[in-house]
Amino acid sequence: MTDDAQAFVPRGKPALSQDPHKVRDLSERNLEAAIGREVRAFRRQQGLTVADLAQVTGLSIGMLSKIENGITSPSLTTLQVLSHAFSVPVTAFFKSYEERREVQHVQAGDHIEVERRGTRSGHQYNLLGHIGSNNSGVVVEPYLITLSTEADIFPTFQHEGLEMLYMLEGEVTYRHGDKLFHLKPGDSLFFDADARHGPEVLNKLPARYLSVIAYPQG
Repeated sequence: MTDDAQAFVPRGKPALSQDPHKVRDLSERNLEAAIGREVRAFRRQQGLTVADLAQVTGLSIGMLSKIENGITSPSLTTLQVLSHAFSVPVTAFFKSYEERREVQHVQAGDHIEVERRGTRSGHQYNLLGHIGSNNSGVVVEPYLITLSTEADIFPTFQHEGLEMLYMLEGEVTYRHGDKLFHLKPGDSLFFDADARHGPEVLNKLPARYLSVIAYPQG
């Protein structure tokens, strides 16, 4: 690693806003709660307060608050009024209740070898799974990358999103912008992929590492 590259040094336990162990209780999974979440989301997307929405729809602030909090089940007439106010179909309010949550299981040896833009000789990319349009608004591409003894050297990748590397085997010196990082098994590198990046020195081959790329849908 170059002298000016800053290593990540944990300073106590970081405070993360998301609880990875949180599970929605039954009350959050019922139809009323699902409709309420969508109504609140549409209202906020359009920059409306509850009072603004009450004025537009003729519904009371109390009724709208009960709908958004999943306390009451709105009638079809009420949903139609809200759909006109938001300019969305009535079915849009049922989206989070009915939408399937995708999952993929890729067994050993079943991953798909792909050729990414800019792929060179000796660089093998195996796509470990892919979920396209989804509720998160984010697309994630997980790859297992293998560099053989015939691998070309070229730190020229540059694309949108964030990327994380996790070294499994071998050693490489990896460039990100004007910094170099010597990666060994167990090392990780997390970076903004809009900077030029890639393996610059192949120290010990074959080398294998996981690459997980995340970027906005669309």
